[in-house]
Amino acid sequence: MKVELTVNGKEITADVEDRTLLVHFLRDTADLTATNIGCDTTSCGACTVLLDGESVKSCTVLAAQADGREVTTLEGLASDGGEMHPVQRAFHTEHGLQCGYCTPGMIMATSDLLRENPHPSDEEIREGLEGNLCRCTGYENIVRAVRLAAETGVSS
Repeated sequence: MKVELTVNGKEITADVEDRTLLVHFLRDTADLTATNIGCDTTSCGACTVLLDGESVKSCTVLAAQADGREVTTLEGLASDGGEMHPVQRAFHTEHGLQCGYCTPGMIMATSDLLRENPHPSDEEIREGLEGNLCRCTGYENIVRAVRLAAETGVSS
């Protein structure tokens, strides 16, 4: 089937099998590999992207479901000049990553969390990110990173 998506501000049209998952479309068709595949069961959050501004786990969304919609991946957060998005910068500053596998999903979920709640408490941060797992147990640094991003006034 033919799908047309706007990914990181660029129109992408492709013929895909009707069962193609959005995560595979992004990685294999759009060549955007920051979106990781972790569990394929919506349990880990490594594949989190923004679909029309809201975080979704792209391993359980069909590319066909995203037809005509806007997708933002980690690559789309940075400015065209390569300057890191404030959430990316906060994760870097606060060492909110260890192995880095969960980081793209955590950053995308954080973007949505801060859009919905620009000044979350630590408890709200933990609740907002509970569907994203860090196997390295870097949660303290992740919470600090989200707090720093919130302090900078990030709302998208």
